[in-house]
Amino acid sequence: QVQLLESGGGLVQAGGSLRLSCAASGRPFTYYGTGWFRQAPGKEREFVSAMSWSAELTYYTDSVKGRFTISGDNAKNTVYLQMNSLKPEDTAVYYCATRGTRYSDKDYYAERSYAYWGQGTQVTVSS
Repeated sequence: QVQLLESGGGLVQAGGSLRLSCAASGRPFTYYGTGWFRQAPGKEREFVSAMSWSAELTYYTDSVKGRFTISGDNAKNTVYLQMNSLKPEDTAVYYCATRGTRYSDKDYYAERSYAYWGQGTQVTVSS
């Protein structure tokens, strides 16, 4: 059974930084695409960032490009989302997710592409 545990959320002022972590148990991240999504109050969950199964490619939604960075540490079986220059509109619950099949990056932006999800971590950015 694959389990994902996010951590690192919290309250930060606009312009500040946070680093989210997503630790996996039950299966390594290696060869499986992984993504971060977020859900703001009253809104649908949306794609934020993804890392390809090879870990060689990264993808970002336009609103976070240049501010957020996704990365992974195979030794720790953990994926990170470094968030800099945070804005109040980044306030949301952030979820990490990983695919159920290896070697695929198809539709990396879509929730349906991911089989396993964490419970989410709250990020609040004050103005």
